[in-house]
Amino acid sequence: MELAISGGSKMEVSEAIFGRDFSEPLVHQVVVAYLAGARAGTKAQKNRSAVSGGGRKPWRQKGTGNARAGTIRSPLWRSGGVTFAAQPRDFTQKVNRKQYRAAMRAILSELVRQDRLVVVDALEIAEPKSKAVLAALADLGMQRGLVIDADIDTNLYLGSRNIANVHVLAADRLDPVSLVGAEQVVVTRAAIEKIQEWLA
Repeated sequence: MELAISGGSKMEVSEAIFGRDFSEPLVHQVVVAYLAGARAGTKAQKNRSAVSGGGRKPWRQKGTGNARAGTIRSPLWRSGGVTFAAQPRDFTQKVNRKQYRAAMRAILSELVRQDRLVVVDALEIAEPKSKAVLAALADLGMQRGLVIDADIDTNLYLGSRNIANVHVLAADRLDPVSLVGAEQVVVTRAAIEKIQEWLA
């Protein structure tokens, strides 16, 4: 199949990557797994065994008039342990490489179908200024979205990092969440070739 390049020319791309059917359950699974993998999972609280102190019984079992107590670090006591203490955990969900790549192909194909993928020969920014980046994007009819290049140009990176809702990614750093969440995606010819090598 062919993709139209901004300026009038076209480039031949793989039908298997940019023309496959969209699978919502697969894309959903991969996106959820990607977001879950980004979670730190470092929340931690101390249970009664982890709180310092409480090595001896605070008073004898009977005869004091107080309720029975075996440790001052009981969850019922002030400064005691937490009853169901949170522990560090790993939220990672396993996704096979084949599934991940299939989901990426489905997302890219859907972007093409919805006319949200804009292909350009190159995106060159003369100076590291936000104004220059906005002008280049405006020429493509875009105000917000994702810019993908084979290798990130320094001027493009520096000029775009202060613009809200404009993100720049290298082709080898592409992820499903960035693609799904972008209103429009601008991708260079070199990046398309790199993506095809990866997903072939």
